[in-house]
Amino acid sequence: MKRLLTFLLAAAIAPASAAAQAPDQTAYPDAQASDPVAMGWMVGAPPPPERLIQRDDMSFMSFPQLRWSFSHWRHFMPTAEISRGDEAASVLPRRLRDDLDEVRFTPLGGDAPMTWAQSLDANYTDGVIVMHRGEIVYERYFGALTPNGQHIVHSVSKSFTGTAAAMLIAEGKLDRDAPVARYIPELADSAFGDATVGQVMDMTTGLAYSEVYTDPNSDVIAFLRAGGTVPRAADYDGPRTTFDYLRTLTKAGEHGQAFAYKSVNTEVLGWLVARVSGQTLAQVFSERFWKPMGMERDAYIQVDSSGAGFAAGGLNMQLRDLGRFCEMMRNEGVFNGRRIVPSAVVRDIATGASPTAFASAGYATLPGWSYHNQWWVSHNDHGAYMARGVHGQACYVDPKAEMTIVRFASSPLASNALLDPLSLPAYQAIAEHLIAAAQD
Repeated sequence: MKRLLTFLLAAAIAPASAAAQAPDQTAYPDAQASDPVAMGWMVGAPPPPERLIQRDDMSFMSFPQLRWSFSHWRHFMPTAEISRGDEAASVLPRRLRDDLDEVRFTPLGGDAPMTWAQSLDANYTDGVIVMHRGEIVYERYFGALTPNGQHIVHSVSKSFTGTAAAMLIAEGKLDRDAPVARYIPELADSAFGDATVGQVMDMTTGLAYSEVYTDPNSDVIAFLRAGGTVPRAADYDGPRTTFDYLRTLTKAGEHGQAFAYKSVNTEVLGWLVARVSGQTLAQVFSERFWKPMGMERDAYIQVDSSGAGFAAGGLNMQLRDLGRFCEMMRNEGVFNGRRIVPSAVVRDIATGASPTAFASAGYATLPGWSYHNQWWVSHNDHGAYMARGVHGQACYVDPKAEMTIVRFASSPLASNALLDPLSLPAYQAIAEHLIAAAQD
């Protein structure tokens, strides 16, 4: 049960910092041995007990079962639809290449090179798309994911919420420098009462809040229990919605001093977006992204008992549609000839925040990075930035290489601190290969 709880918490909330996350020495079955289709999860009417995956016993977050559940999240959680509307899907041009699988790189801290294809298995990839200059040049699917399937993106959800909030700021509907309590007076007496909208967006709030996944008394347990992700005991008498839980948080230290990744910030941001727009988060995503971009398939988002979307990690979507979103960001807010996000918003996100404020969080795999508007910004010479989710979800934007990479995965390792040594140099190697090939 302790291991199941650890998986659940790590997936639903934040990647631990490299300083806080010890290497996982557990020997897991590899990608082929844990293939969810080959294992026959949830096949039968009803499935036999040894192939049944459920929420109440949290087996949906146990490995290898999660390799199936990540592509079937609404089997376990209440959700709201994010409509793509009735228009035809936008075209994603294709010019597939056959030279990427053998691109080689050396993992961070390693001394033996590996290939791009090998890294996909090593990270338990469910699906990956590489786009170059607006065209799909590489696309693969594995396990339970199909081209039309939907997959939970975990904390990549945060970047959608942050982008929507930044758009509202650009429209003058939300003031980045205003206190949260101006828009949500219900939080006036909480830790967020004197925090600014910008401090919430950049996660520089000072909160008495812990995200220690293996500690049953950690605040993150209470947060997930209030939102309904963690089952409640029969005698539970605590908060029963995310909104109710946020009102209980108290302050520790001063806001604006340092970055600290705490997903309750995103829940406040999701509340702000909903309050200011007068729409649910699902409606905001539909009207601002899915409909105008011509997404290929409806998406959905996990909701609590009040109908509030799980802004920090509940978005489920098709891989190609994540490709559309990330390609739009690479094109400074334009997709398929249509302005989706103001260019100033995208440029501001890509510029990032203070690497000094970020450094105190101790992310050893991300030296020199920062966190801004719910995006991770590398500050490298390619200007790369990304949306990141536990267990291997990613949207990686490399402006210099004119490249985006989107990936869904179901690694048994939750923390990106454990996945970065393979992922980050692999993305960089593909970018450099595409740059070099374009110059030949």
